[in-house]
Amino acid sequence: MDFSLTEEQRLIAETTRAFVENELYPHEAEIERTGVLRADLRDELKARAIAAGLYAANIPEEFGGAGLDTLTWLLYEKELGRANYALHWTCVARPSNILCAGSPAQREKYLLPCVRGEKSDCLAMTEPGAGSDLRGMKATATRDGDDWVLNGTKHFISHADVADFAIVFMKSGEEETPRGRKAQITAFFVDKGHPGFAVRDGYRNVSHRGYTNSILEFDNCRLPADAVLGEVHKGFDVANEWLGATRLQVAATCLGRAERAFAHAVDWAATREQFGQAIGKFQGVSFKLADMAMEMKAAELMVLEAGWKFDQGTVTDADMAMAKLKATEMLAFVADEAIQIHGGMGLMDELPLERIWRDARIERIWEGTSEIQRHIISRALLRPLGA
Repeated sequence: MDFSLTEEQRLIAETTRAFVENELYPHEAEIERTGVLRADLRDELKARAIAAGLYAANIPEEFGGAGLDTLTWLLYEKELGRANYALHWTCVARPSNILCAGSPAQREKYLLPCVRGEKSDCLAMTEPGAGSDLRGMKATATRDGDDWVLNGTKHFISHADVADFAIVFMKSGEEETPRGRKAQITAFFVDKGHPGFAVRDGYRNVSHRGYTNSILEFDNCRLPADAVLGEVHKGFDVANEWLGATRLQVAATCLGRAERAFAHAVDWAATREQFGQAIGKFQGVSFKLADMAMEMKAAELMVLEAGWKFDQGTVTDADMAMAKLKATEMLAFVADEAIQIHGGMGLMDELPLERIWRDARIERIWEGTSEIQRHIISRALLRPLGA
């Protein structure tokens, strides 16, 4: 096996880290204090990200993006993950890859402006009664002649308040399956301000200050047939084809934050003195560092292997579930241990540790809970045996 990075991969990782440290870190304190990412700051940093060639890096070159392969993209995501979420997600946007599944006219209207930084998107699946069980969604899309009429509510929709349009998944029918009747899902483009579509303030969140979630309400929202993304009743197909690596994206950003927390812990252990010596000389501290380093290495190998297999076309759902599960739970462990090593100072906002600790909690929930990931893994083990 060759575990070395190419010169291009090293350059991309180094360039991204430099941007994060020089352009994003300086604004973290403001956002943590106010809970708001100012529009003027967002636009300024977006322009700098575009100039640095870091914008829309996940989108294929044929559509104007950087066209990074999955492994290189995950290295890039790892470096971005070091910073406050609102800063790296909103200012260094990665438009949803599902936009690539649109028709030529849809790509012209939605994808290309996102790649150029002129528009931004949000993805709306989750509902108050449908989280992990997406086929349990109640929001509907009903045919009316050549049009579709949307009704219902979505919630926990990331950065919908600043998005120019939403990619919305709605129940469009039902079908018989060996396991009973199941919902058929269709995806739609819905522009901000379209009649019958409203974006409401979401919930206050202890994680990721400056990041917003919103509630989307559809009240007889009438759309033309050309608003459908992909095929009618095939919304899950288009999502599975184009959104498969999002779990790895979450995992990669966790790697970056863990490394940042770990670096603080190592520095503190080497310089903080108690009882006449550096606390790193006590096994109670040094063994923590050893365990943190081991868990970080294991998570990184799993994430990068899954990314490499994704590019080879050999990745499985279990591979990605394992990577996401390991990385998110590793981050929670490393963040907690880093605070323990720092003692009371670890919970003070002079350091980023309390933020990393708070932010780590949601990673085991969104993009599939830890329980869902374990279900995917165990199913892959048992199904071949008929269990």
